[in-house]
Amino acid sequence: MKTEKEKMLSGENYFSNDKELVLERTKAKRLLHKLNVTEYLMNGNARAILKELLPNANKRIYIEPPFHCDYGYNIHSGEMVYFNVNCVVLDVAKVTIGNNVFIGPGVHIYTATHPTNAIERRTIEFAKPVSIGNDCWIGGNTVICPGVTIGDGCTIGAGSVVTKDIPANSLALGNPAKVIRKLNE
Repeated sequence: MKTEKEKMLSGENYFSNDKELVLERTKAKRLLHKLNVTEYLMNGNARAILKELLPNANKRIYIEPPFHCDYGYNIHSGEMVYFNVNCVVLDVAKVTIGNNVFIGPGVHIYTATHPTNAIERRTIEFAKPVSIGNDCWIGGNTVICPGVTIGDGCTIGAGSVVTKDIPANSLALGNPAKVIRKLNE
């Protein structure tokens, strides 16, 4: 029988208040407090906190506090990833971020989702992974919804809500985000 964590990581319905998951979120919150409140400069202490919080992120990740996430270990990043202030990553499922990605202030990346049935929603949730390709720029206050893939070389306009996949080398914006033109062609 699978644990609730195993169900969560495989995208199945799971119980989010499982003891193991609560403890892991609590650990992440303690590390986030240190990062956001105590260690406001990207010094050696902050680097150590990031290494523990984001073990699957490249060491060349820069986060401008405050930053928030659920677990941290589901965030996988390449080199030269920059998160501006007030970003939120609900990393219940894997979040993959390529190389040379700039994430503007107030960007929210969601993998967590819930059943539409109100009764089911009381006890279970599930997640869908999010992927952002290389050389992307995600404009401030953008929301990236569960299950979305953004291809390499994309620019997402500020304030967009990305509900569907965006093909490589596209400029997309709006609510919901729509591709308005191809880039680099």
